[in-house]
Amino acid sequence: MKTARPISLLICALGGEGGGVLTEWIVDAARRAGYPVQATSIPGVAQRTGATTYYVEVFPVPQAELGGRRPVFSLSPVPGALDAMVSSELLETVRQIGNGMSSPDRTLVITSSGRTLTTQERMQLADGRADSGDLLSVVDAYSRAHHVFDMGAVAKEAGTVVSAVMLGALAGSGVFPMAREDYEAVVKESGASAAASLRGFAAAHDFVCHAELDPAPTANPHPVMPDSIRHPSSHADSFPVQVQDMLALGHARMLEYQGPAYAALYLQRLQRVLDAERAADPSAAHNFATTREMARWLALWMAFDDIVRVADLKSRASRWQRVKAEVKAGDDDLLRVYDHFKPGAPEFAALLPASLAARVLRWDRARVIKGKPAWALPLKIGTHSVFGMLALRTLASLKWLRVRGSRYANEQAMIDKWLIGVVDGTQRDWQLGHEIALCGRLIKGYGATNERGKENLLHVLDHLAHGESAAQSAEAIAAAREAALADDAGKAFDSALVQHGAPPRPVKEQPIRFVRKPKTSAAAPS
Repeated sequence: MKTARPISLLICALGGEGGGVLTEWIVDAARRAGYPVQATSIPGVAQRTGATTYYVEVFPVPQAELGGRRPVFSLSPVPGALDAMVSSELLETVRQIGNGMSSPDRTLVITSSGRTLTTQERMQLADGRADSGDLLSVVDAYSRAHHVFDMGAVAKEAGTVVSAVMLGALAGSGVFPMAREDYEAVVKESGASAAASLRGFAAAHDFVCHAELDPAPTANPHPVMPDSIRHPSSHADSFPVQVQDMLALGHARMLEYQGPAYAALYLQRLQRVLDAERAADPSAAHNFATTREMARWLALWMAFDDIVRVADLKSRASRWQRVKAEVKAGDDDLLRVYDHFKPGAPEFAALLPASLAARVLRWDRARVIKGKPAWALPLKIGTHSVFGMLALRTLASLKWLRVRGSRYANEQAMIDKWLIGVVDGTQRDWQLGHEIALCGRLIKGYGATNERGKENLLHVLDHLAHGESAAQSAEAIAAAREAALADDAGKAFDSALVQHGAPPRPVKEQPIRFVRKPKTSAAAPS
């Protein structure tokens, strides 16, 4: 009793992951095994004040051997004095480490390698995700030992929630003196979902028991592609190994989006970039970085979103299975799914020839100038019904009409202009071509966001890509691109343009609306 001390555990769980249930399981397992235990919790909001944390202490001496004495437990964790910490999200784990909770010489960290992106990460115009490699390095540096695996994937495969997986990992790590049977007994009492919870428990338990406590894993920059898409065509053999994985993904997307002819066009365009890069960098000192970036951004731009694409994605069998799994609907449950659409004049004009599309857009523009809202057609389609699914599949089958529409012609013209800019820039200087290729990051989203990105890219091509000094042009393009991605209002982008001798973007005309002041009734006499 004099030498023993409570074993402390901090649980960090995001909302809806069953952190409270996990804590109850641990407490019940300890009591079942005869050990004194205490648990407390501090509620939090994951993206502001942190996850809801649960603090558990288990005294490693059975109650029967204490002779009536009772251990003294703490109500809250002490930074640097934790024996173990378990978390279902990697960034949340690092946040708790930043709060000083983990000690390099004492704390065992069990965390998921999966990520739930924060609002701040999602708000970035560019890739705002925190680097998982850096996060894993922090876990490695500030833990006595650690187990890192994708808890979400294990839970999904077992058909359960992540709390059962976290319990299995804790049981497998041997942090507490309870036996595996004690944990499993309390899980069996959890109700109808006990079987799935036990599967997730067993998978995590076995993983931790047989895993070596090695340093944090690092992501493979060039993952091995499945055999089904590793060799998209005979043309792929002419591309270097450094490009093969991105090329395979891009080619597969083109096949899915429009068909073999469109995929062949993708390869032809990429071949032009590769030829220019080989001429500019014959020793491959840059590992074909320009061609690799073009394989990524070219595929994303060529597979632009339109109503045909949206209908195709929403009517796939895989989407129905995903929705069914998310709501945990059984085979005997009735599931209804309603999709809301609001296509406007631009969406319908996109599938029309250029002359007809121009007339539709002029009509819609005239409505806006007169003070009316832009025309749109609100739709509510029940995709669980035969009629709703047939409507979406009919719309998804209009791929043949897409290539005859005005938007397809406009998108291809802009892509070709960007492609020419990359090829010409690479022939002048490798760095210049690379910076122009990276400008593909500006094309994202849909609607006004997508149009603004394309306008910014074309403005860069017209005013910054043809300077007398290739090095200065590359520097100016890089600065303008980063400014455009840092500020969605465009003020930083315009400032960067002017700073490098280019004109700011032209001001777009906006209709001025005059609104009559509403009449007010005379005040009633007092």
